[in-house]
Amino acid sequence: MASGKIMVSQHDGTYVLKLVGDVRVTLCTTLNNYIESIFKGGNVSEVMVDMIDTEGVDSTTLGLLAKLAIHCNNNFKINPTVFCPDESLYHTLDIMGLDDVFDIIQEPPGSMEDFKELSTTSIDESEARQRVLEAHRLLSQLNDRNKQEFVDLIHTLEQGD
Repeated sequence: MASGKIMVSQHDGTYVLKLVGDVRVTLCTTLNNYIESIFKGGNVSEVMVDMIDTEGVDSTTLGLLAKLAIHCNNNFKINPTVFCPDESLYHTLDIMGLDDVFDIIQEPPGSMEDFKELSTTSIDESEARQRVLEAHRLLSQLNDRNKQEFVDLIHTLEQGD
């Protein structure tokens, strides 16, 4: 798998995140910082996640995507859209309950241009633990399966504080 990167584009209240390669916990601060910048923007009319070139994602990445969707649902009254033609990734999104907070489309989007790569933000162990904990708490809220799946991890991370 190719190492991951996050590409972004924004125009007139439309935000697009393009996840490329294998997007893992090492990019969690970068992803979280961009998500936070969307929240502060105020002028949000549409949010899309392009997973066309995504090879893999970990549960921390999925939790941060859940954070994005939940915030968009609650504060902007919009459902973000995920473009995910890969059957395996689609199945993962479905099992994790992300289909409840995203509109997931299994076809490629129309032409999207003007992406820039986000610079990777370095992260210390404490911050990484907080991001992983937040992400898994959010995933646990989506369904009972996730709650059971991540209860031990959440407990372990909480003990580390």
